[in-house]
Formats: sequence, C-alpha cells, structure tokens
Amino acid sequence: MNLAVVGTGYVGLVTGTCFAETGNNVICVDVDLNKLEKLKKGIVPIYEPGLEAIFERNIKDGRLQFTSDIKEAVRKSEVIFLCLPTPQNGDGSADLKYVLGVAEELGRFFQDEPGIGFKIIVDKSTVPVGTSDKVRALIKKHAPRFDFDVASNPEFLREGMAVEDFMKPERVIVGTSNEKTRKILDKLYEPFVRSGNPIYFMDERSAEMTKYAANSFLAAKISFMNEIANLCELTGAEVDKVRAGIGSDSRIGKRFLFPGVGYGGSCFPKDVVALVNTANEKKYDFKILRSVVEVNKRQIEIFLNKILNHYNGNIKGKHFGLWGLAFKPNTDDVREAPALALIEKLINNGASVTAYDPEAEHNARVVLGEKIKYAGTSYNAVENSDALIIVTEWNEFRNPDLEKIKSLMKEPVIFDGRNLYDLDTMRENNFTYYSVGRTAVIKK
Repeated sequence: MNLAVVGTGYVGLVTGTCFAETGNNVICVDVDLNKLEKLKKGIVPIYEPGLEAIFERNIKDGRLQFTSDIKEAVRKSEVIFLCLPTPQNGDGSADLKYVLGVAEELGRFFQDEPGIGFKIIVDKSTVPVGTSDKVRALIKKHAPRFDFDVASNPEFLREGMAVEDFMKPERVIVGTSNEKTRKILDKLYEPFVRSGNPIYFMDERSAEMTKYAANSFLAAKISFMNEIANLCELTGAEVDKVRAGIGSDSRIGKRFLFPGVGYGGSCFPKDVVALVNTANEKKYDFKILRSVVEVNKRQIEIFLNKILNHYNGNIKGKHFGLWGLAFKPNTDDVREAPALALIEKLINNGASVTAYDPEAEHNARVVLGEKIKYAGTSYNAVENSDALIIVTEWNEFRNPDLEKIKSLMKEPVIFDGRNLYDLDTMRENNFTYYSVGRTAVIKK
C-alpha cells in the first residue's frame, strides 16, 4: 500500500519504518527541515534497539521517504497516519492543536482536490475519547462531499522494545465504523499478526478509551506495588518475596510488579492525568487514578527521605554518583524521568551530582544543563562520591565490580531505587545498602 505518516517523532518514525519493512511505500511528513535532512541521510534521531538497521534498509530500497510537503504525501497515499504530539495542557488535558491543525489542513486540501480518491485518516496519536469525531467534523467543514473516513488505531509501543512490539504485536486495536476502512486496515496489518494474535475492531471511541485504559491500568499496578513496598519496610516484610508470591497468580501476572522510584516517560504520566481530566469533564470522580498519580509523585519524596535520613537530614556539601538518567532502560528518553526529579531535589538540598547513563546524557543535558557533571563511564561517576544512587535499571549496572566501586568511593553506601542487588551480597561486601521495600543493610 501507499501510506503517509504525518509526524516523525518516536511513534511516527517507528510506524513508518515498520510499515515499510513489510513492503509498503511510506512517505513520512514533518515540518522540521533540519530533522528531515538528517532522516534523508539515514540518521536516526532516537535511540531504539533494532530500529536503525531496518530504517537504513528501507531508505536504501526506496520504500521509506521523507518530505515537508504534506499535500504531495497525502495525494500519493491511501492511508494517512497522524502521529502527532499531544502535549499536556496546564489542566492535565491533552492538547490537540497539532492533530486538529493537520485535520483542518487536510480538509482544505480535499476541498481543492476532490478527485484524488478515497482516503483513510488514522489517529495513531494518543488522543481523548471523541477526537476522531472532531477530526472528521473539521475535514467535513471544508470538504463536505469528499470521500474519506477517520479511524482510531492507538499504538502500544514500549520504548526499548518498540520495533518488536510493532512487528509482533500482542494485539492491534482499530476503531472504525466503516466496512471499507476495516477491510483496508485488516489487509495492512495482516503481515504483523500471522502468528494468530488478534486485530480487535471496534468503534472509534472505544478504541480511543482502550489506549488510555491500558496505560492507566499498568501505571496503577506500579503505584500499587510501590505502596506495598513502602508498607513492607514498615512491617519487616520483604517485597521481593511478596512480589513473587502474588505474581504467580495468573489473575495478577508477573509484569509491572517491580517497586522503585515511580514511573515516568512520555506516556504513563501524561495519559493517566488526561484520563482523570476526561473523567472530571464528565463530572466523574476517578478516585483510583487520582491516587495513582499522587502515589507516583510521593515515591520520589520517600526515596529522597532515605538519603536525607542516612545523613541526619543534611546533605549539604555531599557528592553523589548517580546511575541512570533515562526514565527506563534501553531508551534515551528523559521525559518525566524520576532521575531528573530526584537530581533537582538533591541540588536544592545542597548536594552535587555526577551522573552516568549509557544513552540519555544528551537529552538530560537539554533539561539539566550544567547543574550536574556527566561521567563517561559508570565507574567515573562514583569517583570521590559519598554514595551511589541508582535510578535506572540498565543491564550494565546489574553486575558491577563491587570492590572497584568501593575503592573509588569515600564511603561504601548505595541507595538503590530499582532493587538491583541481593541483600546478602551487599552484606558480604560491607556496603550500607538501601533499596525499596526491603530491609536496609547497614555496614558494621
């Protein structure tokens, strides 16, 4: 098929590249000319495992192209995917100015060129319930007789696993009330579900709600487990054992039960708040999700208090090595990253920080600037530090040379926000070790 992807952010770039990988001709559209030049040269602007290889292959084979000319891209395409940002407004609602702005532009274009054939406009961005109706109405306002449809096809891509998630999805959600659209999108996605995973067709509003419901439920699991971890510390229970015990129940499942310093990223924080906002608009008090948000905010404070309490409430002049700036491993994304929030609080309390992250330093610098120092290796980060703080669970942090770390630090103290290490190992190596939901190990 001939496809257009409007927006070359994280979702748009993965979407366009993966559709090209199955033989479709894809034109990606963006207004950022500098970014487009880099893309045309084969430069991938994000870190996403597995993306670069198929990106380069499809550019070379001519199936993946880039342009700033949305009209030309739409003219040549049967299906137009809107992969546009929906940033958070001040009240927590999703800002639809980019989505609706493109819809208006498409409406005017269809009015001027009514004979270019049936077009399917697909909302792939995470958008509030009813957005498909708004997009449809805007296009119809300008081109009331044009033959088109608007569908919802939310993405379920995990950063760090996005290519695998797209190429082998657990499910595909398509919201459409149009049989012609259904057949075309069914054919488009058929190569991705040959192992038998389902394509769920439903109405547009249900598809839009499904995306928010999925992310909000996963965020709720994380916040719930963090609450359990906090209670474990107060009662003497060990959260690792509790997690294993409840995770073996198939009704609960093992995933998203790891306690830590809270969730971050571009999706969970924004989507949970947006769904709460939708509930508020409908005069419904979504108490569970309001609590999920509050627990997540509080988790950073609880972790900070462990650090403060160790130093009797005063960390002025203390220097910390910090591992992990990205909100999760296998990505360079620092949006709503717990590490950045924690760093700000450490600095505000008079401490200094040297941080290391395998991929996210360049994005962290945009936010933090020179407030902290940046290390080239994990070991450089802990040199002359009063303690090590771990915030992101990159694999390279899981089995470090503990003796080397100890030799580089002023004191062998670790504050682990991701529970990477075994408590007995910490005792045997004479570390003072604080984690989440587990008994603290105090060096004798």
